[in-house]
Amino acid sequence: MYGYDVERYLNVRSAYDASFRHDGTLSFRMDTTGTPQIWTVSAPGAWPTQRTVSEERVTFASPSPERAETAFGMDEGGDERQALFRLDDDGRVRPFTEADAKHRWGGWSHDGERIAFASNRRKESVFDVYVKERTADPGTADRVLEGDGWLSVGGWSPDDTRLLIHRARSSVDHDVAVLDVESGASTLLTDDEAAVRYRSLSWGPDGESVYCCSDRGRDTLALVALDAETGALETVVSGGEYNVDGVAIDDDTGRVVYSRNVEGYTELTLGDLNGTDVDPRPTPDVPRGVAGGVAFDDGAERFAVTVTADTINANVYVVDCATGDAERWTRAPTAGIPESSFVASELVRYESFDGREIPGFLSVPPDGEGERPVVVDVHGGPESQRRPSFSAIKQYFLAHGYAVFEPNVRGSTGYGRAYAALDDVEKRPDAVRDLEAAAAWLADRPDIDGDRLIAKGGSYGGFMTLAALTEYPERWAAGIDIVGIANFVTFLENTGSWRRALREAEYGSLENDRELLESISPIHAIDRIDAPLFVVHGANDPRVPLGEAEQVAERASEAGVPVRTLIFEEEGHGLSKLDNRIEAYTEIVAFLEEHV
Repeated sequence: MYGYDVERYLNVRSAYDASFRHDGTLSFRMDTTGTPQIWTVSAPGAWPTQRTVSEERVTFASPSPERAETAFGMDEGGDERQALFRLDDDGRVRPFTEADAKHRWGGWSHDGERIAFASNRRKESVFDVYVKERTADPGTADRVLEGDGWLSVGGWSPDDTRLLIHRARSSVDHDVAVLDVESGASTLLTDDEAAVRYRSLSWGPDGESVYCCSDRGRDTLALVALDAETGALETVVSGGEYNVDGVAIDDDTGRVVYSRNVEGYTELTLGDLNGTDVDPRPTPDVPRGVAGGVAFDDGAERFAVTVTADTINANVYVVDCATGDAERWTRAPTAGIPESSFVASELVRYESFDGREIPGFLSVPPDGEGERPVVVDVHGGPESQRRPSFSAIKQYFLAHGYAVFEPNVRGSTGYGRAYAALDDVEKRPDAVRDLEAAAAWLADRPDIDGDRLIAKGGSYGGFMTLAALTEYPERWAAGIDIVGIANFVTFLENTGSWRRALREAEYGSLENDRELLESISPIHAIDRIDAPLFVVHGANDPRVPLGEAEQVAERASEAGVPVRTLIFEEEGHGLSKLDNRIEAYTEIVAFLEEHV
């Protein structure tokens, strides 16, 4: 095993979110400076040029289709009040919007003269749709649609007269509409009685169809086409038992790339749209792992895609659309740690309390023998999925003798609607029981020390950590709660108003389910914890407010639970700055060395 410290591992970099610029060079985000910034590169492996310089993170980058300009977003201290900016090639940054609200990017018009975005600047709890000229003053924008919920913009039509509008009522209940920019008339394309997902919206090349991934009438997502006037739906590609979870279309040529999520691994298909069929092209030859963020160049002769895997840090590959051949364009460094030392995970399943098979990824250090401590790392969401992507902190643990298990407990996405709904509202404790079953399964393995199980998770995964420690205290040797939910009532009362309705659809509402929410909140059973606890939170967190961590720390101290609390003043929902990640994980590692 390699003896590099945690700081070394946290200096492994990622390059991702790539787009071709108007001159054929590649724009991408990379975290070399400690926070994601915009970089460009002119050829595979060429030395990249840094384009933005800020201590704050760049949240997206979108090059203009016609000029040497790039739209990008940035918040302050992790507060998620993203403002929009324009970066010129001479390095000058001009604000598109003021930093007075949340702004959600909706894309450039094809002529590069206008941008579209959604924002809650009128009312914090709802998003409206705006269009503005690229040269207009930051405070100037035309509100073209007054919203009544969580709206986002899916892009401009090929003739720049219409916008795709996506509305989310919950993580599994969406609508799609087409907005005429000039008249403000909106046409609803979906009117489903039951909850239906529509995601990854793209215009077809003729502007007569909208392509997206949807689970209307099925358990998993399929690639479908919606008539842009009537909403009539036709299936283009069925994913079968797996989700078609992403689609990118070049609306000049009709070239398409779509992805299937097969047990967490990405399968990419390249082809050409032929009505409601896809004429296949050669399979993109990218490494096996998790791939996404597809962007075509001008003419769609090639596309950029970000690829990561257990043993591959995120980097950008460019695929030739004629041959399927892929070439790696970025060289995000591994901080001098040999790539050969990174450990791959194994896809496994274990049986839970009701006989259901729960999938997960298990990684075990290849060196040494005997029983190892294991970090059971639970994803957030809960509408999310652990997939075989690179994690620097996971590789640190593996190099230092820990095994890592990443379960996709019931409620995770990637396995169909029915599986994702198994933890809704009153069924929330069943997901926690899946964690207890994971602990029992791990303890029975000859390579795992059942007395040294560590529960770890962020956001909803932080709730799962606290719930596991309070419901099954005898199973756990330590817990790590990162920006976690401790009390569903105070969480829903204090989370950002724009998110409350979405979260209540998943967790239950304060009006109808308060008693249930109280009963399943770990805060009321902190005195049952029988293991040391580490709590990390950002003071500016708009999703899970700081009060959740403060409640846990206070109750744990009162109950005599060994608790270490670390609060970062300039962070939000997670740690975006390298120095803060290094401080947090250095202390977490010391905490585990002491207690486990």
